[in-house]
This record gives sequence, C-alpha cells and structure tokens, in this order.
Amino acid sequence: MPAAVNPAYFTGISPAGAAMLQRLIHHPHAPRFRNQSGHRLLPNELNQLDGYIRKALIQSIASPYTSLGMVPDFLNKLLKDTQEQVPAFAGALPVEFAEIPTTCRADLSRDFTRYVPQPLPLERLICFSTSGTTGHPLTIPSYPMVAARYQAFHRRALAHFGIVPCAKQGEVAVALVGSQARCFTYASINPLQAEAGLVKLNLNEADWHHPADRSRYLDDLAPELITGDPISLMALADLPLQHQPKAILSTSMQMLDGTRQYLERRFACPVLDIYSMNEAGPIAVFDPMLGGHVLLQPELWVEIVDEAGRLLPLGERGEITLSGGFNPWLPLRRYRTGDYAAMALVGQMPVLMGLSGRPPVRFCTVDGCWINNVDISQALQHFMLQQFSLHQAHDGSLRLQIVGDIDLLALRQQMTHLLGNWPLNIETRPALGEKIIQYTSDFLAETCRV
Repeated sequence: MPAAVNPAYFTGISPAGAAMLQRLIHHPHAPRFRNQSGHRLLPNELNQLDGYIRKALIQSIASPYTSLGMVPDFLNKLLKDTQEQVPAFAGALPVEFAEIPTTCRADLSRDFTRYVPQPLPLERLICFSTSGTTGHPLTIPSYPMVAARYQAFHRRALAHFGIVPCAKQGEVAVALVGSQARCFTYASINPLQAEAGLVKLNLNEADWHHPADRSRYLDDLAPELITGDPISLMALADLPLQHQPKAILSTSMQMLDGTRQYLERRFACPVLDIYSMNEAGPIAVFDPMLGGHVLLQPELWVEIVDEAGRLLPLGERGEITLSGGFNPWLPLRRYRTGDYAAMALVGQMPVLMGLSGRPPVRFCTVDGCWINNVDISQALQHFMLQQFSLHQAHDGSLRLQIVGDIDLLALRQQMTHLLGNWPLNIETRPALGEKIIQYTSDFLAETCRV
C-alpha cells in the first residue's frame, strides 16, 4: 500500500487494491491530492451493503399519492423508533400522519444532536459540515455504511436509463470532479467492484503539476462514470479530454436542459441530473421524456405540502417534505427541504414536476402582469447556463447574474420577451457559489395587477 495511505481507511485491502491506489496516487500525471479518504467498511458490512443495494434496485417507491391513505410499514416503524429514541421527537404522536409537525433546516442547525437516535453507536461517527443559503449551516452525522449507501441510489438512477456499472478490478469506476479554489481531493477504491478505483479531483490548475495533466490523467484512467456539478462538468468539457464515460451524473446544483444537452453531445453519453441534498442523499433523477424528476428511494416518503404542512393534491405546487431515508443517524420526520415542486403520477410512478429551490417568486412584467419563476426557468432551459440568479428591484429593474459563455443578445431578447422592456443588467460571473437563492424580488405587489 502507498506510504501516504492510512490502512484504517481500507480494511481487508488486497494486493490488487493496493496496486490501484499506487497507480492513482503516483501516476505521472496525478494531481496533488490534498486529503485522504476511504470506505472504512468492516468485512461483515460489505455483505450487508451488497444486499442493501440489490434490494434498493428492485423495491417499488412508496408514496402518499398512491398509498390510498395507508402509511407503509417502514414509516410506522420510523415514527415509533423516533418517538422512543430521538429527543427532539419525544412525546405523543397525533393520530394522523399529516398532523405531525414539520421540521426544517433551522431545527437541525440549532442542535443536530437532539435528532440523533440515542441507542446508536458513535465510535465510527462521521460528522461533516454543509453551508446553506438560508443562514443555517448544518453538521450532518453519518457513518461509513451510510456514505456507502449513496451508490445504491446512483445505481438506481442509472438503471432507470438502462445503464449498469460494470467496472472491475484494475479499472477506475468513478471520477468525481470539482472546480473550486480549494476542495477535498483523494484517491480510493470501491470494495463492491473488486476494488476498482475512485478519485475525487479538483480541476483548478493549482492542484496539478501542469495544466495538461488534467486531461492526460483522466484519459489514462478512463473512469466508467464521472460525477460533478454543472460548473465542474462544463470546466471538464473545456479540456481536450478524449475519454467518453458510460454516463455522467450531475448533483448539488440545478442543471438546465441546454447544459445537459451540450454535455451529452460533448461526451457522447447520457448526462443524469440528480436532485440530491446532504440531509437525504439522492432523492430523484430527471427524466427528459417525462419532463420531471423520478423518485429514487423506496423508503423515503415524499410529500408536497403547503405553508401549514398540509398535503397538497396532485399537480399543486408546494414544498418538498421528506420522511425516512437511509441514514439511521439522521432519521427525517416531515422535513421541509426548502425546495418546491408539484407531484404527478405517470402510471403509479410519482414524478416531481417543475422542481426548483426556494419558495416560488413572482416577477412583474412591464405591462403590470405577474409571471411565476417557473415560467422563467422554462424559458431559459435551452441556454447553456451553468448557474443563474434573477432579482427584481422595487422599481422593476432586473439583475440577472449568469455563469456560462452564451449568446448574451439572445438571452436579453428572451428576458425582454418574458418581462418586457424593464432595465436589465446582465452580469457574467465565474461562479455564484455552491448554493444560491435563484430568484428574489423587492417589487411591491400593489403596483402590479394579476
């Protein structure tokens, strides 16, 4: 095993696994890895994880919109266990599930330890911090098995499009790419894929000995899958990379159709837009044929609720609210995500339609009519924007911040078509941050008619 690798991260590693780490770390075009990480799974946990993934791939999705008023067994167990074991949820439960009070990010931010079940072991607990746009940074409790379960739902997302990962010993399974001033980078292996390689990379030139090493390294590794966010994936597309992965997974940020379609052409492979959050992991994947996000977790109860926490009917837009999940150290109970969508059924398959972060925002046209931010998102879909945010000032003027090299005249014309000839300031930026509030307005409602 390479001297720079902590053996505690790779219990039971084989000579082939050690050779893979050696290759990833000491490759002639390798980056300067800033950190160390590994699966940290015990031998008995590998079989458990394999069984968990197999089950997750075939289970049907439980939903309040298809359950005919019945609460599934996993949710009844969650309610009983959290009432008995989680300090924040102690006390009598209402008769009806819909009467249970909702929780939100601010609750977890105040003291996340009150939401961790008391009987669970803490010896191998992993805590990581996540920033937020709401003023509520979080500490998320996790465990090696929990981190490993992410791949179950990434595989389910891939399977939805007929893609089956098959990287094996001696090959590289996944490259996770970032594009930041500084980010966590490491080399690892996946014990469920015969110790196939895994790397977390930063495309920032400062992390490499030579800028050309970025594409040379990735071309030689030829990872089966590449994951990232719209910003890092567009940075990847700018490199003279020849490798064509089996699929690309985009997480963390909303991906517009124009960006997705460009990346599919550039890399000649499917690009999956996965709706994910640190508190719950991968929640849904966008299906272009359905025009919405298909749910991924069989034991995550997804409701669309109004401001009072009442379940909304199909087709009505509200806040996405979660119960259950795959992290026993952070069981969610009617957890408001701060993201908004409407629920539709395709057959018996629940699909999130018009997904967007933060509450709906209305914008006033120069003619005095309201339009919803969803209409703006749809109108901007075909532009190759990696990120954007729109603000309407109290006087009606507009400020549109964008990340992406696009036709600014065409963008201005589209915005004028939507909102009229308000003063419009378009600002191009290298990035807007990992989490942004996409739509805001200070416009006074009384000056605009419906």
